[in-house]
Amino acid sequence: MNQDELVTLLLDMKQDKISVEEAILQIKKEPFQDLGFAKIDNHRGIRQGMAEVIYGASKTPEQIYKITKSMMEAGQKTILITRMKEEAYEYMKDKVEFTYDSLSKVAIVGKIPEPNGEGSVVVCTGGTSDMPVAEEAALTLEAFGNQVVRLYDVGVAGLHRTLAHLDEIMSANVIVAIAGMEGALASVIGGLADCPVIAVPTSVGYGASFHGVSALLSMLNSCASGVSVVNIDNGFGAAYQASMINHMGRK
Repeated sequence: MNQDELVTLLLDMKQDKISVEEAILQIKKEPFQDLGFAKIDNHRGIRQGMAEVIYGASKTPEQIYKITKSMMEAGQKTILITRMKEEAYEYMKDKVEFTYDSLSKVAIVGKIPEPNGEGSVVVCTGGTSDMPVAEEAALTLEAFGNQVVRLYDVGVAGLHRTLAHLDEIMSANVIVAIAGMEGALASVIGGLADCPVIAVPTSVGYGASFHGVSALLSMLNSCASGVSVVNIDNGFGAAYQASMINHMGRK
């Protein structure tokens, strides 16, 4: 249950659509479920506004399926699974109805909610090679109820490609800027936008890019104000933060 569903439940009780006892029963369902190998945080949506997300890396297909099933039984309407390997997809595809993006390794169980944030979130990349991280961010944002604008392959190696999208950049509520190599895209976007910019360094680059460390250090030293930085390849983390910013006005 998330905050919107809790509000709906309380309004239904106020309007006598359900009894006080029924409302209490739904709210007091155990705050977490112990599966032995995992403890499912069923109240996270109420506390944080967004339900628990399944991190698929290092989990077995069976574990992912059992956690998903538990969350579905607890009434979770949209379940996000990140870093889900193909073998887990093959194991689950006949057991649960969901969508799976093989590029980003993101799965979404259930219905993607209608956008209910304050505005649009722009997800932009320096190059096509950054798209796996970008799609992890974009799909996470959509699963959390955000309108997403994708601007891919708009890096500074051809600055005219960036400048061709000034309308989208300047009208965004939040921007996630994703780049490898020297990570310059974040500074350029930060110098054009009047909204928070969340930079994501990627492990894309030749030679001594150190698997993304060079982009990370460049972004941390950005001369543009208003740029924050998440860890290398962490499209999910950037999207989570962007979604929180995009929903601040609804509190």
